[in-house]
Amino acid sequence: MDTLSYKTISANAETVQKEWVVVDATDQVLGRLCSKVAKILRGKYKPCFTPHVDCGDNVIIINADKVVMTGKKWTDKQYVRYTGYPGGQRFATPQMLMKKSYKRDLKPGMHPLFIQTIKGMLPKNRLGAKLLKNVHIYNGSEHPHEAQQPKVIDINKLK
Repeated sequence: MDTLSYKTISANAETVQKEWVVVDATDQVLGRLCSKVAKILRGKYKPCFTPHVDCGDNVIIINADKVVMTGKKWTDKQYVRYTGYPGGQRFATPQMLMKKSYKRDLKPGMHPLFIQTIKGMLPKNRLGAKLLKNVHIYNGSEHPHEAQQPKVIDINKLK
């Protein structure tokens, strides 16, 4: 038979081509930047996107301390968490989370404000937890991932 075959091709762990990309957060709005980073982490910009497979790229965000928020969100927005104990509801503003990112006891590449924002945009399952490990956030322009030869992308050109 001389007909075209229209088979749906699903990616799997062996066929996925993962890359390393660098995103500069200077003067970017936090939520808009993180939504694009979440799409890159999931692999939605790739033609071989498969919803149940980690087919996204590894993302390095530099200059995280130069991100902006619109309006009065630095002081008025509140992130809520619960410790698990009675009376254990804790509130934090983005300003407090940004100060926390300068502490020495945090793991390198972990930024509380970005992690919380990106985590809310990923699936709430084991795949989402795995994808969150593929993002590395640094306050300065230096990062220890030069050996992976990451390519720099302009986040403003993505939709």
